[in-house]
Amino acid sequence: MLQFLKYVFATIVGLFVFFVVCFFILVGIGSMMSSSDEKTFVSKNSVLKIDLNQIIRENTPPNDPFTEMFGGQGASQLGLPQLKEAIANAKLDPNIKGIYLHAEYPSAGFATLEEIRSYLVDFKKSKKFVYSYGEVMTEGAVYLTSVADKSYLTPSGGLDFNGLNAKYTFMKGLFEKIGVKPEIFRVGEYKSAVEPFFRTNMSDANREQTQSFINDIAARFYGDISQSRNIPMDELNNILNNALIQEPADAAKYKLITNVGYWDEFEKELRSKIGVKEDAKIEYVTLSKYLKAEKFVKEGSLSNRIAVIVGEGDIVSGDGEDNSIGSDKIVKELQKARKDSKVKAIVLRINSGGGSSLASDVMWREIEITKKVKPVIASMGDYAASGGYYMAMACDTIVARPNTITGSIGIFGMIFNVETLMNQKLGITFDAVGSHKYADFPSATRTMTDAEKMMMQNSVNHGYETFTSKAAKGRRMSIEQLKAIAGGRVWTGTQAKANGLVDVLGGIDDAIKIAAQKVKLKEGDYRVRYYPIQKSGIEAVLDKFGKDKEEEKVRAYLGALAPFAKQIKTLQSMDKLQARMPFELEIK
Repeated sequence: MLQFLKYVFATIVGLFVFFVVCFFILVGIGSMMSSSDEKTFVSKNSVLKIDLNQIIRENTPPNDPFTEMFGGQGASQLGLPQLKEAIANAKLDPNIKGIYLHAEYPSAGFATLEEIRSYLVDFKKSKKFVYSYGEVMTEGAVYLTSVADKSYLTPSGGLDFNGLNAKYTFMKGLFEKIGVKPEIFRVGEYKSAVEPFFRTNMSDANREQTQSFINDIAARFYGDISQSRNIPMDELNNILNNALIQEPADAAKYKLITNVGYWDEFEKELRSKIGVKEDAKIEYVTLSKYLKAEKFVKEGSLSNRIAVIVGEGDIVSGDGEDNSIGSDKIVKELQKARKDSKVKAIVLRINSGGGSSLASDVMWREIEITKKVKPVIASMGDYAASGGYYMAMACDTIVARPNTITGSIGIFGMIFNVETLMNQKLGITFDAVGSHKYADFPSATRTMTDAEKMMMQNSVNHGYETFTSKAAKGRRMSIEQLKAIAGGRVWTGTQAKANGLVDVLGGIDDAIKIAAQKVKLKEGDYRVRYYPIQKSGIEAVLDKFGKDKEEEKVRAYLGALAPFAKQIKTLQSMDKLQARMPFELEIK
């Protein structure tokens, strides 16, 4: 009895402690939420601090509670619209004297990096300064900080500057070891998305297209650095080809940075720049706080809106998740924007390597309906390829960054035969009966017949004909012209502009201006609104804890194999037909 009472008492104490902890967490969150609406006061001689050592997304919650919980600068991700808004406002704010850029390892694609860099270049037109400091710098950080008036790197730090490479992960060997045989069906010599499952290296066609787009991206990337740092391209190529940057001092010697120095030395120069005493505190204002400061960029009428509908991630049927493009979700947003009399034009912001062919076609149809009522302009981010291009090709005008990855007009299908894995490795067998000959088609637990393989290939061929005919119509080309640049071939934005797959080279602002011009709205006459509305408040908190915990468990259990598990999970959720780029293309 005594032992029982001990357990009861321990349980009561445990529950009490649990509820007390929960109470304080909720009080903290409540306090944080209530303070999130407080306007930020910006002191004179302030410096806007921008931390780019985060995942940079197309859009994030406007008041992410984690930005306050972790010191006001954002715990893990940063929204491109919010970044643009802050920089544009700081350009006009008399109390902001300049920007301190903390960029060591920004997590973003090349088009996104170029977009951010363009905001910084525009900011400098105000004659205000951009200073940067870092202990280490990736190639992306070098690219961003090349616009800085002063860029510091700590003496004991490191800097990557050795060229760009594109790497694919091939899984054929893994499948052979575990007894899984992929049955693959595709159209297009360059449709390389399936190569990782039946090859151990790149095909000649894939190597050709990859070398082509990586060279084009590198030309733009290093060309911008060359111009900003005033280093001739021949000299820059010599630095890269001979690996001349080994130490921070080398980076200063070859003018990639302006100074090698510690944080105190950087702040000393910053104090001098803003004209404060040596021992005075520098008034930094973080990005999250500055978004709540006085607005100097005046917005136009609420009755005239440009709706920016953001699609980022893999394309899937249904609503999808925060990091995917759900066809139902995008269709609902298009319908709402089409029916809203205050929305005058739509920009479809796409950052996707593709996904479900079915979901892509469903969204294509809704865009076709919508553009008969209001202009729909496509703005491409880092990727708008395969299914991502499927979305864009229905739009009135397509705008891409020069280093956007696009094209990849092709379809593939894939069935994984796990018969050997189940039978010989795990000892699991299957048996079944059916009412008709193809009742269990497609099946992952037996070898496909020749007739079934033909049916799959015919389905893929039909999907390709649908894709190319709709693309030809959207781009006002003959089917022969379109197919000459299709076949799954991947292009950069610059290349796509030259071959007719893209209309205009530019960023999201250019797409918004084109949309406004289509409906005869002048700058200052309209407001821009991003959709879908992002989760905020307690929803973001709960989602954050849930997802982080799940990902943490996977990483802890699988370690270096965790990324491969993520790929396999993606494969399990795929539709039968896919319009996507290679699953694991890494450019760095």
